[in-house]
Amino acid sequence: MTHNNRDKQIVAHAALSYVQSGMTLGLGTGSTIHYFLEELKRCVREGLHIQGIPTSKETEKLAEEYGIPLTDFSEVTKIDVSIDGADEFDPDFQLIKGGGGSLVREKIVAEAADKRIVIVDNTKRVDKLGRFPLPVEVVPFGWQKTASYLESFGCAPVLRKVNQQPFVSDNGNYILDCAFGSIEHPKILHEQLKQLVGVVETGLFINMTDIVLMAKNGVVERQIK
Repeated sequence: MTHNNRDKQIVAHAALSYVQSGMTLGLGTGSTIHYFLEELKRCVREGLHIQGIPTSKETEKLAEEYGIPLTDFSEVTKIDVSIDGADEFDPDFQLIKGGGGSLVREKIVAEAADKRIVIVDNTKRVDKLGRFPLPVEVVPFGWQKTASYLESFGCAPVLRKVNQQPFVSDNGNYILDCAFGSIEHPKILHEQLKQLVGVVETGLFINMTDIVLMAKNGVVERQIK
């Protein structure tokens, strides 16, 4: 196991301290969350009573394989704790997410949670967001025109593809990965991009994080906003 993956495993284990029996959990998406689901599987088998709302079909499938009970918003109105990863986070706890293509559902789940915890390794910490291309989910129809609107904000949108075909999100949309290099005002940019015709959601998660658990060289650092 690489040092990076070991840190992901360690921080995933640390997140369990925020989980109690009877909770409804928001279950994020991504490689670090895979480790958290493995930890949660063990706890459920040992008698922990929780239910989760997955943020992607990928997480849903894995949780079902692990025997983790699931629910949805037709059954519950709020989430006690959401646990998810991030592609970047800055000193103000603003995030870029969506590298796994689940930004819309991740944002819906985070918005419904009483407490929002982000688990990452130290490679995700940046002084300013934007080094990681910003994912923007867009309606497939006319995506080329939407991309031209995005270009006017100083980025270079690239249609995400898998096996030479457009990546399709769990919501049936496309994702444009927009290289900004540096984002000076994340909140303003998010609000501006959301106004564009064809844009469904951006990967800028503004004021949607309460606690960051970050692992570096086997040590977990807790940061509270």
